[in-house]
Amino acid sequence: MDISNRGVDDEAKLADRNYIRWDAQGVEKIPENEEDDIKAVADMINTMQKAQWNSHRHCYSGTHARTQGVVKGKLIVHDDLPKHLKQSMFDHGAEYPVVCRYSSEPGDPGLDDRIPQPRGFAMKVFNVDGDFLPGGAGIPTQDIEFNSTPALDLADAKTTREIIDLRIKYGNDQPELYKHLEARPDTELQKSRDSVRNTHLESTRQYSQTAFRFGDYVAKYCLVPSSETQTKLHHETVKPDQHGSDILSRWLQNFHRDHAAEYLLQYQLCENLDDQPVEYAGKVWDPEKYPWQTVATVVVPEQDSFDWELKNFWEDQIRVDPWHGLETLRPLGGPNRLRRVVYPASSALRRKMNARPEVNVKSMAEVPGPIPPALNGFLEVN
Repeated sequence: MDISNRGVDDEAKLADRNYIRWDAQGVEKIPENEEDDIKAVADMINTMQKAQWNSHRHCYSGTHARTQGVVKGKLIVHDDLPKHLKQSMFDHGAEYPVVCRYSSEPGDPGLDDRIPQPRGFAMKVFNVDGDFLPGGAGIPTQDIEFNSTPALDLADAKTTREIIDLRIKYGNDQPELYKHLEARPDTELQKSRDSVRNTHLESTRQYSQTAFRFGDYVAKYCLVPSSETQTKLHHETVKPDQHGSDILSRWLQNFHRDHAAEYLLQYQLCENLDDQPVEYAGKVWDPEKYPWQTVATVVVPEQDSFDWELKNFWEDQIRVDPWHGLETLRPLGGPNRLRRVVYPASSALRRKMNARPEVNVKSMAEVPGPIPPALNGFLEVN
């Protein structure tokens, strides 16, 4: 549910709800032994990266290793938002350059597209103003990550440590892995990744999964395909007996060559910490109770979505990190505290093993690859 097409009365009702402040008591509760669990996860992710290096003689990120496409566009913040949505970088109408990457979520860069798995979308927003988190000081970008499943199976640091350990031990033996997963209380959550719809990425809704500060409040966010061309692709699914192992990237190339893409960026505000937990990301916040509310539009004009120079630059030198961004969009909860440690550790190993320095791009001018013709005038002044 979202309010994109709702009337004034509905918007007024949403504006009057009791949203929880980001600094309210109980929003974050750090569990015992979390620091040890996070360190163990960072070490295990590095182990997985080294295993991929042994197979490919190249080191990739611990997750989202397979690039399906990289595109350039702009984020348009709506200038008529109600007061409760005028938060952080969304407090006034504006347009920002963005570069975005489509990916497959597992850590295997050679994963066959015909195998159903969660898919990802990441976005670097340029020319952002404000007070930045320590990890992103001096880098005027807002990094935003998404995943195609609304709930995160690696729901907290303890769960992540347990599940990554099982995947390392039994990742090549699904029956044995499932035997261990079925002994867990969160069996359904852990097995759900293997039964996701394997559909065209342009029709796939993407979610933050975890909670973030949203100015004064706490929220999750999502990205909704909104053009008619994209929504018509929702029923186009991968057919293993008809499609090749790279069908998702080919579909993206065909789409972006001939069509512009458009997405709604929506936020879901927190009202009840018992029903909308921040520390445990394995529970979906019910959109019927807590509606999605649109704050911006992402527009991606026609272009080549698989430029080799841009793909390799993203994989080998860019790091997308939710801790690179504004203080007023601060990541919240255990899974995000884990990312604060694991992402730099994963990135450092990649730089070392591939002998490529990390590049924190500060503007679209520093991003390689062609500029889509539709963005030429916009980027000259941005």
